[in-house]
Amino acid sequence: MHLDVLVEIHAAGLNPVDTYIREKKFGYDPKLPVVLGGEAAGKIVKLGKEAEKKYKVNDHVICSLHAPNYGGYAEYVACDVTDLIPLTHNLSFSQGAAVYVPYFTAYKALIARCKIQPKELVMVHGASGGVGVAAVQIAKANGAVVAVSAGSEAGLKLLNDLGADVIVDHREDGHLQKALAKAGRPGFDVIFENRADLNLGSDLAALGVGGRIAIVGSRGPVEVDPRNFIRTEGSVLGVNFFKITKEEFVEFSSALVAGMEKGWLKPVVGKEYSMEEIQKAHSDLIKAHGAYGKMVLKIR
Repeated sequence: MHLDVLVEIHAAGLNPVDTYIREKKFGYDPKLPVVLGGEAAGKIVKLGKEAEKKYKVNDHVICSLHAPNYGGYAEYVACDVTDLIPLTHNLSFSQGAAVYVPYFTAYKALIARCKIQPKELVMVHGASGGVGVAAVQIAKANGAVVAVSAGSEAGLKLLNDLGADVIVDHREDGHLQKALAKAGRPGFDVIFENRADLNLGSDLAALGVGGRIAIVGSRGPVEVDPRNFIRTEGSVLGVNFFKITKEEFVEFSSALVAGMEKGWLKPVVGKEYSMEEIQKAHSDLIKAHGAYGKMVLKIR
């Protein structure tokens, strides 16, 4: 790796994994000092000769930052040119800080793993958060019929504004069956699941024949009825953001930059925090309910 680009950071994405690393619950014990932050957005202030072939000073970029150094919670970060994604000028730096983790996760789940097809019915749980918004926009851009759930009035309104085809309140009992009834379908073709510990059992019961469930998150074990696998011949697919290959990074980047240029990729920024508010930000990441957009650390 050659750290041949210096980026002036304007905003950094806040992710639950940041809190896991801080609490040493992420499978390794980071050597202190550690600057957290796996994604950031800013502008290039200095670059080496190889990097000059692709970028120039003042270009707006998204930084994908990795263990063990990370570095997003800072004023500047040194990056390898291959870890940068162009940020189009129709998006703000705060929106840029909401692209890498949410959209790459959703793209891997829906496109690479589930291979969604036009007119398939896709259910996105908790769709008003950063990753959920990304999943909705990617599914819509690929011609799917998109059903969504949220647990707050603000979140439900946001999903309506995003153009979701079917909207249900997951605070209500039987919300998956209500979504199917509204869609006029017997089962979901694809379910995007970020809390498998809460929903996997009911997901399987609502899955259509040949359906796929993409698990992007869970906070504990869950009990399911294996007969639903037999009934549907369905699949449950694990999605690990940290297993994205170099080839996938290039593929996903190209598709998502095209989405920025076409205008369908529009991250929704929720609450923004200053560096002085980072403790509250980490608390909100885990404890806050009724997600609305992506939480962002505002550097400048």
